[in-house]
This record gives sequence, C-alpha cells and structure tokens, in this order.
Amino acid sequence: MTGPGRRSFLRGALAAGVAGAVTTGSAAAAKDPTSPSPKPPPFHGVHQAGILEEPQARSVVAAFDVIAEGKAELTDLLRALTDRARVLTGGGVPAEPGISAPPPDSGILGPDAPAGGLTVTAGVGASLFDDRFGLAAKRPKRLTAMRTFPGDDLDPAWCHGDLVLTLGAADEDTVLHALRDICRHTRGGMQIRWRISGFSNRPRPSGTPRNLMGFKDGIANPDITDAAAMNRLVWAARDEPAWTSGGTYQVIRLIRMLVEFWDRVGLPEQEQMFGRSRDTGAPLDGLHETDEPRYAADPIGKVIPLTSHIRRANPRVPDTEGSRILRRSSNYDRGVDGAGNLDMGLVFGCFQQDPHRQFEAVQERLADEPLTDYISPFGGGYFFVLPGVRDRVDHLGRGMIE
Repeated sequence: MTGPGRRSFLRGALAAGVAGAVTTGSAAAAKDPTSPSPKPPPFHGVHQAGILEEPQARSVVAAFDVIAEGKAELTDLLRALTDRARVLTGGGVPAEPGISAPPPDSGILGPDAPAGGLTVTAGVGASLFDDRFGLAAKRPKRLTAMRTFPGDDLDPAWCHGDLVLTLGAADEDTVLHALRDICRHTRGGMQIRWRISGFSNRPRPSGTPRNLMGFKDGIANPDITDAAAMNRLVWAARDEPAWTSGGTYQVIRLIRMLVEFWDRVGLPEQEQMFGRSRDTGAPLDGLHETDEPRYAADPIGKVIPLTSHIRRANPRVPDTEGSRILRRSSNYDRGVDGAGNLDMGLVFGCFQQDPHRQFEAVQERLADEPLTDYISPFGGGYFFVLPGVRDRVDHLGRGMIE
C-alpha cells in the first residue's frame, strides 16, 4: 500500500482510536471478584508505563520496520499507535462498525475487552533517524545500533528495528489481542521485523522470579523509589535533546540458554558460576537474596569466585556504581530447533541513562565469564524509549517529530 491509500488507512486508524471504546472497564471481570483484572498503571504521565513496573506474567517484544513515507505519514503512525495504546490499556466495548464493515476487534477477549493490566512501552531505534524522515538532528545523543560482543551469534533477522513495542499483561490472550489490534491499525505504516513472546515465572517460593537456569534474576536492581538514583541511572540525561526528557534507553538481548548442557552441570559448580545459592538466591557468603555480598572480606574469591556472574556484573565499588542498570527480563520458549534441541532462554531487557556507560560496561566485565559456555545471544537491539504521553492531545514522539 503506497501514497494516499496508506495515508487514508492511517487516518482511519486515528478515527478508530478516538472512538475505540464506548465504555471502559470489564463487566465480565466485575462478575468474578475472585479473579479481578490487575489494575493497569496510568496511561498518561511523564514516563511510559512498563519501565519501573516489574515484568508481567506474559509479554511480547516486537520490533518493526517503519514503512511510512515522509514525516507526515510517520506522524500519523505515531498518533495511531498512541490512540490504540490508550484504548487497549483502558479496556472496554469496541465501537459498533457499519453493517458491511469488518468487526472492530478480533474478539479474542470477548465483547467487553478487559484491560488486563496491559502496558504498552514504545521505543525507537537508531535507524529511524536516517534520511527518510528528516530526524537526524533529533537523534538521541547515545542511540546507536547494538554492537556485537564476543560470544554473540547474532542473526540479522532478529536484530535492530526502527521501532520496538514491549507489551505486558497478566494473560497471554491480552498481549496477543493488543499486538493484533496495533498491527491492524498501523498496517500502512509499519510491519513486524521480529517478535518474541515471553513469560515471567511466579516467585518460588518467594522473592525474585527465576530464569530458566533455575536462578533468581534481577535481585540487585537499583531502588526505583529513589528519585535521585533513577535520575542518575535511568532517565535521559540533561545533555540529551530537549524532547527526550522523560525517556530512557532500552537494551534488548535475546539469549538462548543451552539448557541440556546446563542441566548436566553439578549444582555446586552452577552456584560458583552465578555466585549465589540456587535455592535461596543469597550470595554464597549470605543467607538471604537481599544480602549484600561481602567482597572486601573475600578479596581472592575463596567464597564468591572472582569470575562469578554477580561479582563481574556488579563489583560493588565506587568506580562501577554509575554502570548499574534496571533489569526487566523475561523467559522465552520457542520449542525445539532443527536438531531437536530445546530452544529456550532469556529475553534480557534493561533500562539505563546511557547504554555505553552502563550496559556495555557490564557486558565487557562479563566477557569470558564461565556462563558464556551455556548461553548464545542471537538477537536484540538498542532503543530509546519515548517520553510518556502527557494528556489526550499529546502523542508518542511528538517532540521528536515537531
């Protein structure tokens, strides 16, 4: 679809977004108080939802190539995306179509689509700032294409993208419903480059959820209630273009775990590689997952090896405090590969103020750690998560476009 046809399709999506729900909330959910839908975070705000919140039970990460032509069509696309995200995160009954029109909704959530705690988090890749839309001068200062690290086996079909969406909700059908709806209403402006479904395990027995290696994942995140720490580590720096205020950088890494090999490694060796107890999540010199490892009392790594994941990732010295990241990861399961091996692993995600100062510094410290023998990164990208939508007249990327 090209020219006026695509523009009219996107304008139609905007109209559908404005009238996309005639009532909000879910009558079906209200009838069953034993299983209420989770309350979604507010859609409007300085920051997008899905950054500070813990990963939800079900998720989809989808990267898109923008096929809109020119800045006007890109603006239509971003408005349509904003309107659909606003409607979907609010829930409700879709507007009635004309007699001969297709249904306004896929129907997989029933006639009164619950919000289901849905979050829609949108980011843009470095490739969006090429010469197609005249945005080169607006490129976030630290936004580049993801580099290749030692041990990577990157597949170009699973890397990068002009735009990325991270959808999260309590239920699989909620995120799939949102993905289908967004793709339907933006079909003339963008198309999927790659997508992967994720899930987060329930805490077992408590505390931080586990990854598919059996270890708790994301224990040492910075405190999201500490505004000073978030301004220092997560939100866009003051030297960025003015429009980026309220945004952040997102790194996504698709990491296959070679679980058949991992499952044949003895538990003591596994724990030495991570530096934590598998059962409790505690550092090997502690009792609880929230205990701080005492590296100063163990300078030669007798208890927690110097090569362990936690010691390499976060040495807990003043020089590395500024490289901390906010991890927001989920697990994936893609079945089996052509050789009959299980294809599962981690949709690693993190937010930070500067992916080079933070993520890349951590990644470089992890080079040649023992865990590299059991993982194989194959995709992902660097993205800038757009500032939040302030009100009903605002839209995603407005400052970037204007």
